[in-house]
Amino acid sequence: MLSRPVSRRASLLIALAATAPWALAQNTAKPAANAAAAPAWPTKPLKIIVGFPAGTSPDLTARAFSEPLSKALGQPVIVENKVGAGGNIGADAVAKARDDHTIGLMINGNMTIAKMINPAVPYDPLKDLAPLSLIGTSPLILTAPVSQPGVPANADAREFFVAARNGGDKWSYGTPGVGTVGHIGTELLKSRSNINPVHVPYPGYPQVANAMLGGQLQMALLPPALAQAQVRAGKLRAIGVTSAGRSPLAPEVPSLAEAGIRGFNLEIWNAFAAPATMPKPIQARLAALISEIARSDDMRSKLFQQGWQVAGTSPEGLANRIKADTSLLGGVIAMRGIKAE
Repeated sequence: MLSRPVSRRASLLIALAATAPWALAQNTAKPAANAAAAPAWPTKPLKIIVGFPAGTSPDLTARAFSEPLSKALGQPVIVENKVGAGGNIGADAVAKARDDHTIGLMINGNMTIAKMINPAVPYDPLKDLAPLSLIGTSPLILTAPVSQPGVPANADAREFFVAARNGGDKWSYGTPGVGTVGHIGTELLKSRSNINPVHVPYPGYPQVANAMLGGQLQMALLPPALAQAQVRAGKLRAIGVTSAGRSPLAPEVPSLAEAGIRGFNLEIWNAFAAPATMPKPIQARLAALISEIARSDDMRSKLFQQGWQVAGTSPEGLANRIKADTSLLGGVIAMRGIKAE
């Protein structure tokens, strides 16, 4: 028997019936996909916690980022200072934040050796903080009084170290406190150069510089901006920078390697970190924004004037730096038996 021709209307119905399961699946999938989508973020102001007082280098860096971050996120960015314990009080506040709108601007020690120096520190840098971006790095400058007994008036770096060896434990050096990079770095320098000055801690770098000006200290590792201001004023002398080679931040100062201290490379740095509990997509967004802002021409100029050479790394880049510095500084802590007082 001959089949009847299929009408145009019937053909359309057959086509719709064939595609119905696919259409139903698509319509059913949409609500599920929307439900799984990440919620809008940010929903309120972003807070940057700084563990140091207003006007300090970490505070200035955080405030330099607040405006461009606010523009990028469409929300206010607030800098909050939680001062004490060498920045560890602020770092602990970041580690414990659970609002997904809090990050921190920190220095080396807060993200590497804090718990090695003091087991009572209430957070674990390696477990409780998520690296976002290494912002800036800087060497320290080994600095000394312009004139001091036993040191020739025009002594170069090699002659200075000869005088330091002869001075033994009658010499002293100053730092902003036990466990700071200045402290651990000088202990590393002592082991590499066979000198033995005694450690004298002070509240901060300005007090260390003043103690050298007053003749109470024979040497100290100072940040470039502070050291150079005193050197240019003719009040202190620069012996060498702690970077592997000469630094763009102080190109006129020889490296310690030029003074015969081979393989010596020590820098201070600052970085942004988030609580480890912050959702990974938010971490990734913040890290990308912060890195981009750090590497902009405007921010490079601002940070250079503050005494920082811009890095602006990925989270992985910061994690690698944390690992390397934890190993280097942790080795010195173990070797010299350094503990919080």
